[in-house]
Amino acid sequence: MVLPDRVKQALDERVFVHVATVMPDGSPHVSVIWVGRRGDTVLFSTAEGRVKTENIRRDPRVALSFTAIGDDYVNYVLRGRVTRFEADGWWLIDELARKYTDADEYRWKQPGQVRVNGEIEIEAVGANR
Repeated sequence: MVLPDRVKQALDERVFVHVATVMPDGSPHVSVIWVGRRGDTVLFSTAEGRVKTENIRRDPRVALSFTAIGDDYVNYVLRGRVTRFEADGWWLIDELARKYTDADEYRWKQPGQVRVNGEIEIEAVGANR
C-alpha cells in the first residue's frame, strides 16, 4: 500500500507508536515502539525475549496507533503485517536513537541482548478526528 503523505510526514517525526500484537489466547498485547520508515514500509527494533517478539513470530499481524505531533486530535491507526523480522544487529536501534534522542547510538544497550529488526507492510490506514 502507498502511504498517504500526511502519514509519512507523521511517521518521520518523533512520534511514539503503540503496536498491538496478538497473544497466544487471541487477546491483544500493546507496547510503545520507536519507528522509522523506508518508503511505505515501517521499520522498528525490539529485543529477543520480549512478548511482542514472540507474538510476531507466531502471528505477524500488527496494528499501530499514534497521535500526530502538533495536532493532538488526529489519531492514526495502521494495520499490517511484519514481513521481515531478523536478528541482524544494532544498526536500526542506533538509527532510531539518533532520531528520537539525538544520540549517536542507543544508550540503553544491555550486554548479551540480541536486537530483532522488523519491517511492516501496511495494509490499511485510518485517521480519526
